[in-house]
Amino acid sequence: MSHSCAHVPARPASEGAFVHPGRHRVAVLVRHGVIPMELGVVHEVFRRAETPGRGRLYEIVTCAVEPGPVRTDADFPIHVAHGPGALAEADTVLVPATHEPDETETEGRLTEPLRAALAHIRPGTRIASICTGAFLLAAAGLLDGRRATTHWLSTDGFRTLYPRVRLDPDVLYVDEGSVLTSAGEAAGIDLCLHLIRRDFGTAVANDVARRVVVPPHRDGGQAQFIRRPVPEPGASSTATARAWALDHLDRPLTLRELAAQESMSVRTFTRRFREEAGITPLRWLTQQRIERARQLLEDTDLPVERIASDCGFGTAASLRQHLHAALGVSPRAYRRTFRAEPQPPASPPHGSALTV
Repeated sequence: MSHSCAHVPARPASEGAFVHPGRHRVAVLVRHGVIPMELGVVHEVFRRAETPGRGRLYEIVTCAVEPGPVRTDADFPIHVAHGPGALAEADTVLVPATHEPDETETEGRLTEPLRAALAHIRPGTRIASICTGAFLLAAAGLLDGRRATTHWLSTDGFRTLYPRVRLDPDVLYVDEGSVLTSAGEAAGIDLCLHLIRRDFGTAVANDVARRVVVPPHRDGGQAQFIRRPVPEPGASSTATARAWALDHLDRPLTLRELAAQESMSVRTFTRRFREEAGITPLRWLTQQRIERARQLLEDTDLPVERIASDCGFGTAASLRQHLHAALGVSPRAYRRTFRAEPQPPASPPHGSALTV
């Protein structure tokens, strides 16, 4: 295939796509019909992650099956300088959606060029998708037997093509360790922040969220489609109760107390809360307590027992149980990980590629 845009040359393979040693390397694999917002989200969120001692923590490179012009779903193309060789250098590979469905969305299989491109990915590389990018991961067999999600409008087609994937259509993102999937464009922001939080801790992720002016944390299990995210004019919301709860997390809060902040019955408050937040009040409270505990473990030297009390878990044992359920680690292990200077993730050895 000839390239019609000679003024955007590919970087020579010997030169490498990534040029900043020590940064976590993120390769974004785009296809024709890529959604500019999704591509922009990845670059904007990850490039904002930095620390005073190390500067920027990620390097992001966009690549395609073949370098050159790539169509978007807008009225402008993008020019991609890197081919699939960039995937061989990446610590994380991200696959955004495309609005030009290919065989991954119509037949449940990879095209040969895509298969060849994915073969560059080294074993052990973390792979994530945004929106219908999950179809590509599924076609490559990376989601077989795993939980995954995609945009709620595409779930029926996904189930038909990929019955071996345990699809959860109601969540923002799913973290299966080395493979992650997310719902639509906004959920892509949540996924990127989640990856930053995994890599470098809550403080860095929260700083990025402030810089791009988005909520610092929406749990992956939150509903991706909330039927009434904005209260109707004249209707009461539950915002006052949520703000009050955040100021009283050290207390054992009840649904009755929360409902009283809005002068609602418990039944009305619970229904309205789910409509606005997408989850139950008690689940939301647990999420906020875990986030508070993470911040205190990262930023203070307070004993675990004191953190458990300040976050409303009551005992260190309860905090350990909840933190392990959410993150798979104990409070002390979490603190050891994020109070030390973050290190770049170990790269799998070069020379062997991912088989798809």
